[in-house]
Order: sequence, then structure tokens, then C-alpha cells
Amino acid sequence: MNDLRIRSAAPTDLDAVLAFWKVAAEGTSISDDRTGVERLVARDHEALLLAERDGELVGTVIAGFDGWRCHLYRLAVHPDARRQGVGSALLAAAEERFLALGGRRGDAMVLDRNDRAHHAWKAAGYAPEPQWSRWVKPLTEQ
Repeated sequence: MNDLRIRSAAPTDLDAVLAFWKVAAEGTSISDDRTGVERLVARDHEALLLAERDGELVGTVIAGFDGWRCHLYRLAVHPDARRQGVGSALLAAAEERFLALGGRRGDAMVLDRNDRAHHAWKAAGYAPEPQWSRWVKPLTEQ
């Protein structure tokens, strides 16, 4: 894994990230557009972490911290790079970020139907919390 580089996204990376998510991410979100990701990077320029190998994007994770809780979104690894430690490296970088910011607990947003992701999160030490249900309201029209 010595050839893997983890770094924060820059505004110039956003088109590549959006294209990457169409290939590597399971499902889409109302905020998966240029405006939404631009807003994220402008608000917290270290939240969107990229994994690169030989200059090619092979993984992403959003490690958001609101000052109280640590939230993980969009952990995605290119299909050709899966099972090579990319996701683990991204999560380790996200967790280091959280600890440096004073975070004490990370939670991940994972689709119920994404069994592959469930296995990856479990292997990373995360567990579902059945006592909580997630309620969602889109704030804009799609």
C-alpha cells in the first residue's frame, strides 16, 4: 500500500469525484452534485478525503465533524481497487482527523441494501445501532 496517497480534495477535484461516485458508489444522494460538493469543500476543506494510486482516484470518504459528532459518508472504492486496503486506509485517515478535532464517536451512513458495505464497516469495527432509526427529510426538490 506504499503507493497509496490520502489527501484532502481541492476544488479542482470535484468533477472527478462526482464522476468517480457514479462508478464506485452505491446509490446517489440529493447532494451528489457540483453545488453540494463545492459547498462541503468550501465549508470544511479537509472533510472530503481522496485516495490516489499513481495519480488515479481509487477511493473517497467524507469525514464530517460538526463540533460534536463525527459523521462518515461516501466511503467508495473503485471496483478494480477493492479488497486492497483502500477503504481501510481512508477510514484510518478519517478517524485520525476526528481524533485531532476532539471527536469521540464516529457514525456512518450506510444503505440498508448495500451488503458489501455492511461487511466492510463491520470489519472496520463499526456496528449498527438497532435502537436508532434514521428519519430523513429532503430540504429541496430533486
